This record gives sequence, C-alpha cells and structure tokens, in this order.
Amino acid sequence: MTIMKVEADAIGGRPLRYFDFFMAAFVAILLLSNLIGAAKLSTVGDFTFGAGILFFPLGYVIGDVLTEVYGYARARRCVWAGFGAMLFMALMSYVVVSLPPADGWPDQKAYEAVFGNTWRIVAASLLAFWAGEFANSFVLAKMKLLTKGKHLWMRTIGSTIVGQGVDSLIFYPLAFLGIWQTHQVALVMVTNWAMKVGWEAVLTPVTYAVVGFLKRREGLDVYDSGTDFTPFRTRV
Repeated sequence: MTIMKVEADAIGGRPLRYFDFFMAAFVAILLLSNLIGAAKLSTVGDFTFGAGILFFPLGYVIGDVLTEVYGYARARRCVWAGFGAMLFMALMSYVVVSLPPADGWPDQKAYEAVFGNTWRIVAASLLAFWAGEFANSFVLAKMKLLTKGKHLWMRTIGSTIVGQGVDSLIFYPLAFLGIWQTHQVALVMVTNWAMKVGWEAVLTPVTYAVVGFLKRREGLDVYDSGTDFTPFRTRV
C-alpha cells in the first residue's frame, strides 16, 4: 500500500485503523506492569531486580510506535490516558486497602503487601511516568525531523535513553532517597535504566516490524513539523 508523508495536523479527523488498539495496549501494559510486576523482587543468578522491569519497557516501545506512526499529538493523548488510569488505580488501591476487612477474612496483610504502596512511591511513579514519556515522545518526534525519517533504530534507542533517563532520575530519588542509602539509590537507578535501554535495543527488530506494518496499513508517515509540543493539552 502507498505510504504518504504528511504533516501531523493534516490528518485531522481521518479514521485510523489501529490507533485505538495501540492506545489500549499502552494503557494496559502500563497498569499491569505497575500492578503485577512492581511488588515482586526476583533474583536470577546473582542479579536482583523488580519483576516489572521485564514488561514496563514494552510501554516505551509502544510509545515509540505511537509517536513514529501517528505523531506526537496522538501519543500525547495516550500519555494523558495512561496518567489518568494510573491515578485512578492508585486511588482505588488506597480505598480498597483501607476498607476494614470482614471478620474471618485472612488476607488483609497480603493485600496490603501487594497493593499498599506509600503515597511517596505513588507520587514518584506518576511524575516519573509523565515526564519520562513526554521526553521520550518529544525526542523521537524531533529526531524524526532531523533525520528526515531515516535511521529508526537511532531514534527509538536515543529517545529511550533520554526518556528512561528522565524517568529514573525522578522516580528513584523521590521514592527511596532517605530510605535507602544514597549509593544504593544510584546503583539501582543506573542499573534499571541500563536494563530498560537494553530491552529497547533488543526489541528494535520488533519495533521495525510493527512500525512498517502500521504505516502500510494506515497509508501514512506522520511528521511533526508544525506540531505544538506542549504537554499540557490533549487535543490533536
């Protein structure tokens, strides 16, 4: 199918075949990686890590796909949708954990261990996600203009280095500084950042395949030359 190079604001209200599916996948991966993976530490060999790190970077991969195929403005809508979903998840977790357990129900402690994150960690996670995703999308969109749409691998890895860097620089100090020793915060921050960037590099062939498929099916290759890059709006 023919792929047309267009400005982001030129597609307007044109129907997009797969955007809604990828937006849903983005939000689902974000919520599940925080809900299921974040509470468990795992050790493989001599290396200990949070289990969520195995799946959370998939959100950045989908974020890259959304920006590359549909443009910054539509990726921005997905970031706000994810932020709202995370905020509701945090509120719901707080309310459910705080409700008094029924007599004879033995699982309150287990529930608190899994879902009872402190508000410091919740706030750090929300802020880090918001800033990191917008940094990732902004860098990818700008690099696409600079490279004239070439070298997708450079754009996806480069934007992830920046986006995950912003995410890690915000989350770990805000969540754990003063609780962990400073060198532990720095070590975990750098190690997890490197793992996430490494995951992005490993998944580059998958990103190429998905981006190519979507561009062919949508018939579009979107460039953000005239885009307003403010994060504080949801309109495309």
